[in-house]
Amino acid sequence: MSSRTRPARFRPAPAGALVAAGVLLAGCGGDASADDPAQAEGHDHGAGVEAPAVVEGPDTGPYEGLHLQDPYQKPSFTLTGSDGQPYDFAAATADGPTLLFFGFTNCPDICPTTMADVRLALGDVDPAVAERTNVVFVTTDPARDTPEVLGAYLDQFDAELPTQFVGLTGDQEQIEQAQLAAGVPLAQDNGESHSALLLLYGTDGEADVAFDAGNTSRDIAHDLALVAAE
Repeated sequence: MSSRTRPARFRPAPAGALVAAGVLLAGCGGDASADDPAQAEGHDHGAGVEAPAVVEGPDTGPYEGLHLQDPYQKPSFTLTGSDGQPYDFAAATADGPTLLFFGFTNCPDICPTTMADVRLALGDVDPAVAERTNVVFVTTDPARDTPEVLGAYLDQFDAELPTQFVGLTGDQEQIEQAQLAAGVPLAQDNGESHSALLLLYGTDGEADVAFDAGNTSRDIAHDLALVAAE
């Protein structure tokens, strides 16, 4: 199979309804304009970008996910956790591998699919790796996703896992700054059209691999084990 090369972008919803780990999924909202990575013009990898990041497929290296030719740097931002307290992303996730995703709790497909895949992946890796892994979900819909809403939503996915998923919210400006710092395109349509990338950072503060709707929980588990061993 030839390698996949594609830009990091908003990803349209898969056709039809899907079931993943018991979660019923339907189409996600958004329009064609949301697929334009130029929405993030002037920002990349926590600094500034003039073109979308280039990612490559699994046969370009050791990863099953999308190899980031230019690694994403872990962003620095502070938002409000589901406990209502400030959460310093960079400081709180410094000691282990970190999975970062931007989405919203009312999303009917991409978001629950991604969280369900993360849950399955963490169940497949060594429990010691799962325990060290930080999973952070930043809402793109802060108007509806209060700390309480985020906590209840993520409780559906991290039950019986050795690590607790972290939900973060804030005001609209804070959420936008967090997306720009992470190097993903700004969400559109009141947060309903958003990046589908799940970024995996190592303890070195770099993300060499990411995942999208074309990846599976096995891909995440495989690459998480690699990153955790670095």
